[in-house]
Amino acid sequence: MKIAIVNDMPMAVEALRRAIAFEPAHQVVWVAANGAEAVERCAQLTPDLILMDLIMPVMDGVEATRQIMAATPCAIVIVTVDRQQNVHRVFEAMGYGALDVVDTPALGAGNPKDAAAPLLRKILNIDWLIGQRDSRVRTVATPLRASVQRQGLVAIGSSAGGPAALEVLLKGLPASFPAAVVLVQHVDQVFAAGMAEWLASASGLPVRLARDGEPPERGTVLLAGTNHHIRLLKNGSLAYTAEPVNEIYRPSIDVFFESVASYWSGDAVGVLLTGMGRDGAQGLKLMRQQGFLTIAQDQHSCAVYGMPKAAAAIDAAVEIRPLEKIAPRLIEVFG
Repeated sequence: MKIAIVNDMPMAVEALRRAIAFEPAHQVVWVAANGAEAVERCAQLTPDLILMDLIMPVMDGVEATRQIMAATPCAIVIVTVDRQQNVHRVFEAMGYGALDVVDTPALGAGNPKDAAAPLLRKILNIDWLIGQRDSRVRTVATPLRASVQRQGLVAIGSSAGGPAALEVLLKGLPASFPAAVVLVQHVDQVFAAGMAEWLASASGLPVRLARDGEPPERGTVLLAGTNHHIRLLKNGSLAYTAEPVNEIYRPSIDVFFESVASYWSGDAVGVLLTGMGRDGAQGLKLMRQQGFLTIAQDQHSCAVYGMPKAAAAIDAAVEIRPLEKIAPRLIEVFG
C-alpha cells in the first residue's frame, strides 16, 4: 500500500515508519506535519491510506479528515497517543469518514514487531477493503425462528462516517420509541464504551453496550461492544462469538444481520448506513428475503458510499433514503 503519515511529532513519525517497514509491500509516499499540509499533499498525490494524527498546529486531524474526504477521498486511520482523552475528536473524525483508530506504536518498549502488530493489522484490514478481495457468497440455513419475540427490532450497521450518522438517526427517535435497537459499528472495543456514552448524550433513548446473553430491549439502544461478532441466537438472546474467524471487520454487520434473518420472528427493520467496503450488504439482502423492511442510506448523505452502494447493487434494500428520512420512517413503521 502507498501510505501517508500526518503527524507533527518526529518521534511518532519515526515509530510509524519503523512499524510500516515490517511489511515490505507497504511504502511511505509522503509525510505532512499538519492537516493543512496534508490536504495539499493529498491533492497532489492521493495515497491508498493516511495515518492521521489528531492534535496538530495550523489544522488538526479532524478538519483535515473532513477536507480530504470532501475533495480527494481515501482511507484514513486515526493514530493517537491518547485515545481515551481524545475520544470525542476520534468520533468526530470518524463522522467525516475516518475508518478506524489505533495507538501510535511505542519506540523502544519491548519487542518492536509486537508493538507494530496492531497498526499492521489495521492496515491489512484497510488493504482488503480497498482491494475488495472478499468475494464470498453468503448463505444461511433455512430459518428456525424462535417464538419468543413479539416486539419490534431495528438492526443497524455502520462504518466510516457512522458515528455522525448514528447521532443524527438516534436524535430523530423519540424517548417513547417502542422497538429495540441494536447497533453494529466498526469500532475497536477500547472505544465502544466511550461511543455508547457519546451517543447516549445525543439520543432520547438510553444507549449502552450489549451484554452477552441478554435479549434486545424495547426502547433501548444496544451497541456491539467487543472485537468479537454479535449475533442473535435461536432463544432470542444476543451472544458474542469469535466465529467466523475470517471476517475482515469485527464485529461484522453481515454476521448480525444474518442472525436476525434466521431467528427474529417479530417485526424488524434492517438499516445499512455509511461505510467503506461491502459488510452488511449480503446480510441485508437475507433480511429482505425473509420479508423484513430493509433501508440503505442514500449516496448524497453518506460520508463514504460503499456499504449502502453494495447493498443497492444486489437489490438488498427495499428503500434507499437520505439519512434524515430514516428515523421518521422507523417511527412510521413502529409507531
